[in-house]
Amino acid sequence: MDRRNFLVSSAAALGAASSAFASPNDTVRIACIGIGGRGPSHLNGYSKLPNVEIAAICDIDDSHIAKGLSILDKLGKPKPQTYKDIRKLLEDKTIDAISISSPNHWHTLMTIWACQAGKDVYVEKPCSHNIFEARQIVAAARKYNRMVQQGSQIRSSVAIQEAVQHMRDGLIGDVYMARGLCFKWRDTIGHALPEPVPAGVDYDLWTGPSPMHQFTQNRFHYKWHWFWDTGNGDLGNQGIHEMDVARWGLGVKYPVKVSAIGGHFMFDDDQETPNTLNCAFEFNDGGKRKMLEFEVRHWMSNHEATVGDPTYQGNAAASPRRSSDSIGNIFYGSKGYITMDSYSSYQTWLGKQQEPGPKNNKGGDHFANFIDAVKSRKREDLHAEIEEGAASTVLVHLANISYKVGRTVHFDANTMTCTGDPEANKLLTRAYRKPFVVPEKV
Repeated sequence: MDRRNFLVSSAAALGAASSAFASPNDTVRIACIGIGGRGPSHLNGYSKLPNVEIAAICDIDDSHIAKGLSILDKLGKPKPQTYKDIRKLLEDKTIDAISISSPNHWHTLMTIWACQAGKDVYVEKPCSHNIFEARQIVAAARKYNRMVQQGSQIRSSVAIQEAVQHMRDGLIGDVYMARGLCFKWRDTIGHALPEPVPAGVDYDLWTGPSPMHQFTQNRFHYKWHWFWDTGNGDLGNQGIHEMDVARWGLGVKYPVKVSAIGGHFMFDDDQETPNTLNCAFEFNDGGKRKMLEFEVRHWMSNHEATVGDPTYQGNAAASPRRSSDSIGNIFYGSKGYITMDSYSSYQTWLGKQQEPGPKNNKGGDHFANFIDAVKSRKREDLHAEIEEGAASTVLVHLANISYKVGRTVHFDANTMTCTGDPEANKLLTRAYRKPFVVPEKV
């Protein structure tokens, strides 16, 4: 599609779509993009909601499209339109919103295109592949006045909302530090030789904004997470969930200093991103210093401060695979500490004797929250509005930048650059493969 014609036609449609649904009877017509790893969760999530119609699905892989159609058929839902190219899908003025679960390197560009086409957007985490994109995705949401939600579903957990409110109310006193944990069993991906692109796959579209590589299975479905051109390592995969909660709980936005060390340990394979990483962030919001620690581990590990321990977190029925992971957050204050598990539960420990305090285990529906905001047209109704999602994503990118350059980076939130560090600043963005270019002016 000609890019200029696409933008012109999208802008023309924007006025009609900015405050009302394209579809009648308050039904939100949504299109799901990417039917791989997270895609089925999107299909199942929206299928449960009243007055929501999955009008289209889109994937570059015919086998994924077939999987999506099968899921919807088993759920008794009408057969949606199918697309391989999101640009064709966005021409449909009857679609109100899109829900993106593509690989990371596509998240921002798809969101910008959708905003320009007058669609609201639910975009999986991390919302951007780099810091430049984090700025552009927010700019697009603001310019086109769209409801844009990052897929940080813990934000919709009733229990975690309650735990954050406890901290705001002073339950554990002066909260000075958060510790995020991403201890998740990740086996080696081994080595994979180049091979022909599988039948039914549009590999040019899959590659999109990133550099073109010879096709290998290790660079394709899901394993793309472990390559810098398409993913952000486990810090930007599972870790972004906990990073977002850590920043939210601390009540901070951007750090002034970031340091990360680690590496790819144990395995001889194709993976580029680190599988073990220790990160430290220093904040000085309003002149008050706070600390955020974050740790990624890929293999055998202990539970920590009850995080991941089913005995404390209400997950007694968790599978052995799940209970071997420790994924969550710990917040330290002057009067105690709070642990939060990725299963939407929390526990408090108060005083010098660490007496058990309030606790809860109750999730929420992040997809429903998005649909509610699409209907209300109130940005504040979104639990993970894109500016919040982008701020947390910036922390992921800064840690990865520190790891790559091998030193502490100092961050200036006013300019969104690393102070006095040209090498680090080169990593704020990337060279885009035409025509899949994230624009400097949205």
